[in-house]
Amino acid sequence: MKITRLYTGGDGESHFGYIEVPLENIRGKVEYSEPIKATGILFREIGVELNPGWHNAPRRQFVIVLEGTIEIEVGDGTKCKFHSGDIFLAEDTTGRGHITREVDNQPRKTVSVTLD
Repeated sequence: MKITRLYTGGDGESHFGYIEVPLENIRGKVEYSEPIKATGILFREIGVELNPGWHNAPRRQFVIVLEGTIEIEVGDGTKCKFHSGDIFLAEDTTGRGHITREVDNQPRKTVSVTLD
């Protein structure tokens, strides 16, 4: 399973990359990954007026978009949209960070699974 990764590069800027979570077929038609240790889960509903500007991820976390669309911009100006059902790994806890925007003037709901 391919997941987008948001991380801080050696230049102090945030970048997009990808990680592959290996899946193993252990029960016929169902594939599983190895367990990933998590430290917590956080549910968020974010209104349309929130515009934090450049900021860092508060901790390493998987973010799962439940409703709405999120657009993230990184240091080189690259933008990526995440829609309902998408997952990304936020690891840019240092450096300049990223910009997060709502899309279509709609609130969004997310679940964050914290890793640190």
